[in-house]
Amino acid sequence: MKLKDIAAISGKPGLFRIVKPTRNGVIVETLDNKKIKTAISATQRISILKEITMYTTTEEDSIPLEDVLKSIHEKKGFKVEVEVKAPSRLHEFMVEVFPEYDKERVKDADIKKLIKWYNILGEFAQTVIENIGNQEEEAEKELVEASAESDSAKQEA
Repeated sequence: MKLKDIAAISGKPGLFRIVKPTRNGVIVETLDNKKIKTAISATQRISILKEITMYTTTEEDSIPLEDVLKSIHEKKGFKVEVEVKAPSRLHEFMVEVFPEYDKERVKDADIKKLIKWYNILGEFAQTVIENIGNQEEEAEKELVEASAESDSAKQEA
C-alpha cells in the first residue's frame, strides 16, 4: 500500500484505503481493524493523501504532505503523543517536526488532523510511512525502466 492509495473523505472520520473505482465513484475500506468497505459517490469530497500539501514559509509556498509525514517519522517514530486541546502544544509539535510550516495559514484544526492521520497510519499502515522516501526512488526507477523499454522497442522497429 502506498500514500496514493489512502484517502480522507469529507464528513467521515478516519482514513480509507481506496480499493477500486466504480462507475459512479470508488469503493473504499476503513483503515482500521474492522476493514469495512463502502461505496463512495463521485459527489463526495475525497482527498488523496499523496495530493495534499501543507503551507510553508519557504519559496515554494507549500510542501507535499508526504514530506511532513517523513519528517514526523524521523523525529517521533510511529506514534505522536501531543495534547491536542492545547494550541500551544500543537504549534510546539509543528516547530519540532517541521519548523518551516506557515504559522499564519496552518490552523490548529489542520495540525490536529495531521496528528490524527499520522497516528492512524502509524497503527494500521506502517509500511506506508516506512516507504515514503522509497516511493520517489521507485517512481524514478519506473521511469528509467519505461524509457529503456521504449528505446528497445524503437531499436526493434
